[in-house]
Amino acid sequence: MNDAQLLRYSRHILLPQIGVEGQTKLREARALVVGAGGLGSPVALYLAAAGVGTLVLADGDRVDLTNLQRQILHGTEAIGEFKAHSGQQTLARINPECGVIPLIERLEGIRLEEEVAIADVVLDCSDNFATRHAVNAACVKFSKPLVSGAAVRFDGQVAVFDRRFPETPCYECLFPQAGDAEELRCAVMGVFAPLTGIIGSVQAAEALKLLIGCGQTLAGRLLLLDGLSMEWRSIRVPRDPMCLVCHSEE
Repeated sequence: MNDAQLLRYSRHILLPQIGVEGQTKLREARALVVGAGGLGSPVALYLAAAGVGTLVLADGDRVDLTNLQRQILHGTEAIGEFKAHSGQQTLARINPECGVIPLIERLEGIRLEEEVAIADVVLDCSDNFATRHAVNAACVKFSKPLVSGAAVRFDGQVAVFDRRFPETPCYECLFPQAGDAEELRCAVMGVFAPLTGIIGSVQAAEALKLLIGCGQTLAGRLLLLDGLSMEWRSIRVPRDPMCLVCHSEE
C-alpha cells in the first residue's frame, strides 16, 4: 500500500486483528451486493469506505421519492436514476479507490450464478423471498459465504450462511420455500428508517470479517432485533439434513 492508503485505512491497520495484511485482503476482494435500497445503502457505503477493492452493485430499480426516507445511498437529485448508477456515483465520492460495477438488472438464472461464482462474499439486501432463495441456491452451488439481512416495520434480522463448512445451515434450512413464511414488503407494511441502517451495518461488519478472516461470524445463528424495545436475540440455527438445497449439493 502507498502512503495515502496507509493513512486512509490507518484506523483499521491499528487493529491487530486486521493490520496491513487484513486491509490488503479487503483491497483484493470482490463483494456482490444484491439490492441497492434500504439495506444495500449502508452495506455499500461501509464496504466502500472500508476499502473493498471491487463492489458489484446489482439493482434494476430506479430511485423513487418514497425511497429517500431510508435509502441513504441516494439523494433527492437522484430521483429517476437507476439505483445502481446513483450508488456508483455516491460511492465514488466516498472512496474513489473502490471499483464499483453497477448492474442494472434483477440478477437471476445464469447471470446470478456468474456473479456469485466470481465473488468472495455475497450480501443479500433484497426485499423478497424469491430473490433470497435464488441467491442462497447460487451461494450453496459455488460455496460462497452469504450475508443475509431483512428489515420491515420495527423488526430486523441478520444471518450468515457459509456452506464452506458442511455443518452450517443455508437460508433454505431456515426458511424452506414450501413453508408458510409471510412475505412482508416495506411498500405495504412500512419500515423504521434507522432500522435498515442498523441491520445493513451489521451485514457490512459480517462481510468484512469474512473477507479478512477475523473474529466469529454469525454462521449458524440468526440475530433478531426488536427496534421498538431495542432488544437483540440470537437464535441457533441447525442445518436441516433433508434440506432440498444444501443436501443436494453433498
